[in-house]
Amino acid sequence: MTEQKSTVIKPGIPSRERLIFALDVPDLDSARRLVSQLGDAVVFYKLGLEMFLSGDYFRLADELREQGKKIFADLKLFDIPATVASAVRQLARRRVDFCTVHGNDGMLKAAAEAKGDMRILAVTALTSLDQGDLDDLGFQCDAAALVLSRASRALAVGCDGVVSSGLEVTALRASVDHALITVCPGIRPILNDESPATDDQQRVITPARAIAAGADYLVVGRPIRDAADPRAAAEEIQRQIATSLPSPM
Repeated sequence: MTEQKSTVIKPGIPSRERLIFALDVPDLDSARRLVSQLGDAVVFYKLGLEMFLSGDYFRLADELREQGKKIFADLKLFDIPATVASAVRQLARRRVDFCTVHGNDGMLKAAAEAKGDMRILAVTALTSLDQGDLDDLGFQCDAAALVLSRASRALAVGCDGVVSSGLEVTALRASVDHALITVCPGIRPILNDESPATDDQQRVITPARAIAAGADYLVVGRPIRDAADPRAAAEEIQRQIATSLPSPM
């Protein structure tokens, strides 16, 4: 059955920039090989903690920028507000597009005030957490309520967007409309008519369903990285995103 196209999609984002590839590899050579393989199939790259600890994070970021790519620094900054602000200022100097902060209102506000042209994304609830995990962490609510609470507070202190499961995007759009960018990990495309892969992600969704719900950007890692042909896998996800967007008038 064909999924309906969304009427809650934010305009102005180029279709091919909506796919963010999680470049989670251990070293610069592995990253370069993947970037070369993917070519123009990927425009936006997420660089996380694994690459950061390789020692070549900013070298890779500079190389991607020279190739005209966009960069999402997924470092989930969490420290006292002054330290978070200093870290954000350092990242902004590297012409990073997005940066994640995983903290309270004070940390988020400090990041928002120091961001320059960079966009600050507040982490709501990690997509690897299920309800049992949230209970263990002491949250007295379900994932959807937690995401909405954190999103409204992030908006109030000046953040540009949130990271959340695509499962919560419909509620986010109803609550804050397009005031916040929504970046959704836990995307598991159906490739070759197979079911989405099972791994440590708990709250997963397909690209078509996430876009139809109003997601702005989709973060995909393993389904591309571990594919026999990463470029073909990326192009198929790009196709699924494009066909889920409203047709131009």
